[in-house]
Amino acid sequence: MAAPVRLQVLILLSLATNVWLEQTCEKGAVHSCNDCIKSGAFCSWCKSVNFTNQGEPDATRCDTKAKLKERGCNDIISPENSKGNTKTRPLMGPTQTTDAVQIFPQEVDLKLRPGLPEKITLTFKRAEGYPVDLYYLMDLSYSMVDDLQRLKTLGKDLVEVLRKITGGNDKARIGFGSFVDKTVLPFTNTNKEKLKNPCPTNEKEKVACQPPFGFKHVLALTNNYQSFNTKVSEQHISGNLDTPEGGMDAIMQAAMCERDIGWGNATRLLVLATDAGFHMAGDGKLAAILEPNDEACHLDQNLYSKSNLLDYPSVGQIARTLQKKNIQPIFAVTSTVKGVYDELSKMIPKSVVGELTKDSSNVVELIKDAYNKLSSKVIVTHDVLPDKVKVTYTSSCPKGNTPGDEGICDDVKLGQEVQFFVEVTAQECMDNVDFYVGPRGFTEKMKVTISTRCECECDDPPSFNDPHCNSEGAIKCGTCKCNPGFTGQKCKCKQGDKNDADLRQQCRGDNSTECGGRGDCVCGECQCHKSPNGNPYYRKYCECVDEGCQMHNNKECSGNGDCKCGTCKCHDGYDGDACHCKKSNEGCRTGGSICHGRGDCQCGNCKCNGGYQPPFCLECQACTLPCQQSANCIECLGFDGGPYAKTCTTNCKHLKYEMVPRLSLNTQTKKCEVRDSQNCWLEFTMEELIGMNNYSVQILQDRRCPEPPPIPAIVAGSVAGVALIGLLILLIIKALLYARDLKEWKKFENEKKKSKWSNADNPLFKEATTTVTNPTFSGE
Repeated sequence: MAAPVRLQVLILLSLATNVWLEQTCEKGAVHSCNDCIKSGAFCSWCKSVNFTNQGEPDATRCDTKAKLKERGCNDIISPENSKGNTKTRPLMGPTQTTDAVQIFPQEVDLKLRPGLPEKITLTFKRAEGYPVDLYYLMDLSYSMVDDLQRLKTLGKDLVEVLRKITGGNDKARIGFGSFVDKTVLPFTNTNKEKLKNPCPTNEKEKVACQPPFGFKHVLALTNNYQSFNTKVSEQHISGNLDTPEGGMDAIMQAAMCERDIGWGNATRLLVLATDAGFHMAGDGKLAAILEPNDEACHLDQNLYSKSNLLDYPSVGQIARTLQKKNIQPIFAVTSTVKGVYDELSKMIPKSVVGELTKDSSNVVELIKDAYNKLSSKVIVTHDVLPDKVKVTYTSSCPKGNTPGDEGICDDVKLGQEVQFFVEVTAQECMDNVDFYVGPRGFTEKMKVTISTRCECECDDPPSFNDPHCNSEGAIKCGTCKCNPGFTGQKCKCKQGDKNDADLRQQCRGDNSTECGGRGDCVCGECQCHKSPNGNPYYRKYCECVDEGCQMHNNKECSGNGDCKCGTCKCHDGYDGDACHCKKSNEGCRTGGSICHGRGDCQCGNCKCNGGYQPPFCLECQACTLPCQQSANCIECLGFDGGPYAKTCTTNCKHLKYEMVPRLSLNTQTKKCEVRDSQNCWLEFTMEELIGMNNYSVQILQDRRCPEPPPIPAIVAGSVAGVALIGLLILLIIKALLYARDLKEWKKFENEKKKSKWSNADNPLFKEATTTVTNPTFSGE
């Protein structure tokens, strides 16, 4: 048993250490006890008079309890949170005289230390026989003709199911509305004849057809079930051009027109029955409808009067409106569009999708099953929070132990109590503010009122001209509060006296001007003036004033934020330099990602990183796939080698890879060929995934490595090569010599041809003067 006990002790010590580390006091400029208490949740103040040493500022009195005790302080001020339940009606079901009470407590009063969380336990108990309001919203486009005929015969069964849900009493109410689409091109045929009778020509004689319309409220919520049957039986089919319908317009009007629909203090269900998809924000531009949906009721004689003037609402607007009005939608749709509404349901909390048969014959059973799913899943959340208030939730249910923006419990039975733990944190000092917490789909809410404890509660005895304060002040929370005309830590500085250079230097920031020229230096501290607009300068050197922030619509910070030291601090739900944008990711969403994971959504537009281009950071013209940079990762992932062989998991986690044969290599993506550390060729394809530097990689199973060189052949070839080269050199020399000799010979021959014999007479030669003829010479 000793080992387990020792282990438990170590775990407890570890937890205690973690708590100790969390309790820090990161104080800023602290001049008083109040400044200290406002600095952080764990900042405490030592009020012992002689706690500070000579030359130490009063700011050293501010620290955590533990550190102050270590330094010998035995009189510590540290306000704690307090909680009180101001309204506590017991949990009970509905009776003839009172409504059901399903949450406890109903009102809570919190006094919070800024930054210090406080936990509230909210108990929920499903009451049997709780009232139900069901508004049936039906698509009356022509493809729903069989469904309308079937609904006319199922009205009685639907009413009986509602009666059973509420325990057999008359606390179930039912209403009816219908919709088609906007009556403008390209959504509806605007030919005069078609506007009168939009049904197909060959079907006009078979069914009664009414003109198209956007949304029509037919029957307000009532427990007169015969009225429902009568009104439904009076309905006629209609028609339009395109396949998507105006269901989003109809949902918005059914939710916002509370008085017309008759929504009450009950479980609110909205059934949307259709066999088609839906138009949403932006589609109105096809008909030159540019004005966004204003989330308001526009019923005129039970018809949606601004159907052709306002765009369709966005999915975000629908989700926000349904949550605000505590309405739980049930999408009763056919199999052809069920996938579309499954995706829509993921974005709308407390919604259910059910599959209709072709003629809606199963709608009664579908509504019954959907109601059971919705009522058995309890989601607790809050409405709009005050500024600087943070709320997180956990629950006693198995799936609700992780803190989040809402508390969740599944499979909650009738009469079962479940607990939700609501942790509330005030991040700044504030006056009384309140908000409401409760289960979605129920009108019952717990009111939470918050006030903060930002003042020191010192309970000092009366003190005047105390010797500790140079007889010129009183002790307040351990420090001196000086009489008029005196200042300083112990009231030793008389205002008006010349301060020495050291004191004046303490009033200078980065420049040489005392207090920035916006205050007076008194005993080494800046006493700040007010700006021409009357706002006080503040901080150590009077460098800040709460003005000069960016304007929008002639309002500082658009009226949606506070100007702090020249910069807008936006309220929750707003963004931008001038807080002029509502925080929303709808304009940046592509599929399931925001800006494709490569940028930030600012004012509904993607601000892309790394050279990626708006609007959704999908393309990067200057970017290239990192083929060469991925060589080491490809080698270690596919072949367990290379420089990353031992750190492959850490260095290459950005690559999702698979090994494939050559025939399976994806030819639609870019192919890379690089050499690895063994001089082998690696072949792979890379496809960019969502986010920065994330890729899907297909690696070819076989890599091409060079064969080892044949050494004998290389040696033999080298010898033969040397001999051949020598022979070639000799031949070249011989050829050069022969060419030179031939050139000389030709030159000699040319010179020889140019030489001539001379015919000149010898000047010494004399001809004979006597000629003797030989008598015997015959002349031959």
